[in-house]
Amino acid sequence: MTSPTALICETQAWKDLKGHVEDINKTHLRDLMSDAHRCESMMLEFEGLLLDYSRQRATVETMDKLLNLAKAAQLSEKISRMFNGEHINSTENRSVLHVALRAPKYAVIKADGKNVVPEVWNVLDKIEDFSEKIRSGSWVGATGKPLKDVIAIGIGGSFLGPLFVHTALQTDPEAAECAKGRQLRFLANIDPVDVARNISGLNPETTLVVVVSKTFTTAETMLNARTLRNWITTALGAPAVAKHMVAVSTNLALVEKFGIDPNNAFAFWDWVGGRYSVCSAVGVLPLSLQYGFSVVEKFLKGASSIDKHFQSTPFEKNIPVLLGLLSVWNVSFLGYPARVSMESNGKGVSIDGLPLLFETGEIDFGEPGTNGQHSFYQLIHQGRVIPCDFIGTVKSQQPVYLEGEVVSNHDELMSNFFAQPDALAYGKTPEQLQKENVSENLIPHKTFSGNRPSLSLLLPELSAYNVGQLLAIYEHRVAVQGFVWGINSFDQWGVELGKVLATQVRKQLHSSRTQGAAPEGFNYSTTTLLKRYLETSPEPKM
Repeated sequence: MTSPTALICETQAWKDLKGHVEDINKTHLRDLMSDAHRCESMMLEFEGLLLDYSRQRATVETMDKLLNLAKAAQLSEKISRMFNGEHINSTENRSVLHVALRAPKYAVIKADGKNVVPEVWNVLDKIEDFSEKIRSGSWVGATGKPLKDVIAIGIGGSFLGPLFVHTALQTDPEAAECAKGRQLRFLANIDPVDVARNISGLNPETTLVVVVSKTFTTAETMLNARTLRNWITTALGAPAVAKHMVAVSTNLALVEKFGIDPNNAFAFWDWVGGRYSVCSAVGVLPLSLQYGFSVVEKFLKGASSIDKHFQSTPFEKNIPVLLGLLSVWNVSFLGYPARVSMESNGKGVSIDGLPLLFETGEIDFGEPGTNGQHSFYQLIHQGRVIPCDFIGTVKSQQPVYLEGEVVSNHDELMSNFFAQPDALAYGKTPEQLQKENVSENLIPHKTFSGNRPSLSLLLPELSAYNVGQLLAIYEHRVAVQGFVWGINSFDQWGVELGKVLATQVRKQLHSSRTQGAAPEGFNYSTTTLLKRYLETSPEPKM
């Protein structure tokens, strides 16, 4: 057990794993993969989802030691505390209850002694009613035209999560049918070029803007909101704002001051972290406007199924727990800094403020399908060792069978899904190349060391339900990592300092533009860059 102020690396379980690294370094995945009993023990299934982590640089003994580490980190108790609504986000004194956002109506999940599920469903019911009015054409714009195009303005979790779901559903047959004749676009970046791209080809008369900001003060979001408000009012007049703009916010006073009817504001709560907010009105509103609430409700049910699995399944069969423990193993013990596949785990101190003596967090990146083979696969096969997550589906959303082809398009794609993990695990030896009569001078260039870990997650299909499951798996994986490392996965102070400094620069730019004031109070480098920018950039219209 760890005391409240002890680091997990001080426990015997951590030290046992540190010592075990030497044993693992003596093995190769070529040999580990030849043990059928080991491979069988590293596969598990839940509701048709198949997880295969046999290509991780781990043995049955490794997994036992990782489960001991979970006990030492009090992982079970920490998961219970999250589901019970305790303020596990201690730096912000908040509960962490994104699981309540997709809980069934009959569930009881409490924050500060109050069941929050009825409040969640009040908002969901309101979203269902509003989105149906928009989609059916009973709610029309200022000129009487239906609103068929939606721009959702938000940044960070208010953008990335909803965009992920939207991208996944665009080609799902059921969702695509429900979205016919509609467009959904996301505006996050403050660059005016992004604004231009978002409104390109759209008519203000048929556009609805969803402004996502809990406080209605987020600098980037509100500047973009004011820019689109100007786009609407220039074309349709100031009163049009009430018909063409709605809000996802809790600050009703600022919503009304902006010109949006407070009745058209959709709430979410302090216990919803930005990175975990896609199942709140942040994601559910724009997605319901595009696909209809019935499709989005399936996504929520998928996420809820993983919540129950995560909460109740023994750790040795618990998908998010195993993924989290393996990530801890790869990052903190094997020293792999990246993963091909949420943020907030990049911390330098424990939840109690103690400096960490080990690395946390990963750099996550990835690509759909075979795109990665033409960008970073050279790196992961013969350069840095980067653990990979391969995610595939049994059934394609858009199957194509061409006469005369050896396999279908989806089979061609999935051939790579099955082959790449083995290529990473086994590699290719100089001896194999010699047997193939490869020129001696090319052998070093064509040798693959192998022993590169990966895991495979095979989904039945990419339906709304499965998308919800996938999202929840990775949300809970992040939580498991943070619980084991003893850090807070639910705050993000690391993004604040740059924002504060940007405020100082903003004031300087305003002063320089309006009063001709020279930049001052900055270091030599920043002052020089500011002067160059002010000298050569066009004078904006104030």
